[in-house]
Amino acid sequence: MLGWVIACHNNMALDIRDALEAQAGVLPQCCTVNFWPEMSNNMLSRAMCDALHYTDSGDGVIFLTDIPAAPPYRAAALLSHKHPECEVICGISLLLLQAMLPARENLSSEQFRQQIVELGGESVTSLWHQQQKNPPFVLIKPVARQ
Repeated sequence: MLGWVIACHNNMALDIRDALEAQAGVLPQCCTVNFWPEMSNNMLSRAMCDALHYTDSGDGVIFLTDIPAAPPYRAAALLSHKHPECEVICGISLLLLQAMLPARENLSSEQFRQQIVELGGESVTSLWHQQQKNPPFVLIKPVARQ
């Protein structure tokens, strides 16, 4: 089963998890990180790292964030590069996660990423999709001048 880390601003992450659990019961391998403006980057990174390890069973972890390029998204992006089978999604909503809940059990992290972005429409994207638009830079070695 894919682990879920729901990381959003203020109390949104906890509100989403509570609503999902009211519908489906306790969600195994699901953790929330509420980002508050007064949190330091170190505090947020530590909370995200703890959530990643708590939710990971070896099948992969999906970071579900609310706002592209905001601190929870950036922290998840940094962690995802060090962890295989980890995806970062942004633009999530309660309705979208309700629709994707059954997919946690039978999709790979890559398949999940594709399906949630397709289902979410233009307001939902992933770190992978953003990297396809803006590939990482390539270091060009300087030419020796004579």
